Amino acid sequence: MVEYRSFTNTDPPKLVKLWHSCQLGRGAAEGFTTDAMESTNFSQLFFDRKGLIVAEADDRLIGFIHAGFGPSDDLTCLDCAKGVICTLMVLPEYYHQRIASELLKRAEKYLIEWGARSITAGPPGRDAPFNFGLYGGSEPSGFHISDTNIISFFEKKGYQGIERFLIFDRHITETKDPVNFRLVTARRKMKVVITHQPNGAKWWWFARMGRLDSVRFQLVPKEGGEPVAGVTATGLDYYLNKWHERSVGLIDLDVVESERRKGYGQLLIADVCKKLREELVTHVEAHASEKDEAIIGLLQSTGFSQIDESIVFYKEVK
Repeated sequence: MVEYRSFTNTDPPKLVKLWHSCQLGRGAAEGFTTDAMESTNFSQLFFDRKGLIVAEADDRLIGFIHAGFGPSDDLTCLDCAKGVICTLMVLPEYYHQRIASELLKRAEKYLIEWGARSITAGPPGRDAPFNFGLYGGSEPSGFHISDTNIISFFEKKGYQGIERFLIFDRHITETKDPVNFRLVTARRKMKVVITHQPNGAKWWWFARMGRLDSVRFQLVPKEGGEPVAGVTATGLDYYLNKWHERSVGLIDLDVVESERRKGYGQLLIADVCKKLREELVTHVEAHASEKDEAIIGLLQSTGFSQIDESIVFYKEVK
């Protein structure tokens, strides 16, 4: 007999055990403790136990789903019209018993009762309230296609894939830094400045990133002025047991549009990788929307190779 209920304070060790037993792909961390799940989920101010629904049988957890809400347009609070499903897991031996379907049904009901008009499953980092550092690698960006079961599940449940991300990585012990005249010219004009947060960071940035070890690298003119490019580096310590090397994720990579095609993006990424190498980091990962040809080209030009893909699913609520 399978029973369904909301999260209780005795569940974290069971949830961690369940996570590690679900045979997830490369995008899911492994070997972490309850402290990691506490930091990335339960300790968030907007965590609601009713949004984390578990399936229980034979005195053990056999599945769970975690639903929440995305941010308002101004990134200062939650927007309950934007429902999100961050996690859905079922033990392999309980596949084909409609447990995932029942969990999804209950999660959708929870979101709709709070006013959701749409539901995103596998939200991208900009909309993900939970699991930063535990799922997705650099950041949540949909469900990884290496987790084939969950991809086919949401397709069958009427969710549409609305955004696809390409996942790149680079082993920076292998020196692949670009060398060209444009880069030399850019280095003469620019310098890298390190800060602990982006300029004008809003509440949502602190909610997502405040508990992670991260720094912001910005490329600024040596003679003074506004940054022309920036990227945030986040520690991926929870992936040590999965990837077996010290890894860092690069997120929020951007180059001012008027300053593109001048080598500034290449210079920033090359210098960031150099600084990370000096800190004994060996592996760097970054994601890019498949539509963002500029960022994809920038990553490829600085030695990154595609290793996986992920899909964001979406459904309107009637």
